[in-house]
Amino acid sequence: MGSMRTNLNYYPKCPNPEFTVGVGRHSDVSTLTILLQDEIGGLFVRENEGDNWIHVPPIKGSLVINVGDALQIMSNGRYRSVEHRVVANGSNNRISVPIFVNPRPVDVIGPLPELIASGEKPIYKQVLYSDYVKHFFRKAHDGKKTVGFAEL
Repeated sequence: MGSMRTNLNYYPKCPNPEFTVGVGRHSDVSTLTILLQDEIGGLFVRENEGDNWIHVPPIKGSLVINVGDALQIMSNGRYRSVEHRVVANGSNNRISVPIFVNPRPVDVIGPLPELIASGEKPIYKQVLYSDYVKHFFRKAHDGKKTVGFAEL
């Protein structure tokens, strides 16, 4: 967890939110994402198994913590990254502040040696974190397909 990045996201109100995507479905490339969202809401997470989307209601003074792809890879799948999306709002502007806790770009991520030493079979290969991030940003948001880049 060698770097952090903070985004300030502004989603203007949209007169036709049904025709607009705030942010398409994806999982974060981070180890963890710490999110402060305003009182408007609009964040949805995908159920583990299925096509249902669950609204994450904003709670004043609380933070949302998401597991990212890097932690999924390092934990050899024990922790799963969260697929999520943001929908547009027809009546209010929305602001969110995510803090992404990441490996350093020069770090190699893969299943932790302690897991493999205990006899667990690796399901992910060792990848340079900066290559993983580049792969994510080279394509459109596509759910959790980015994790496939690190699969054996």
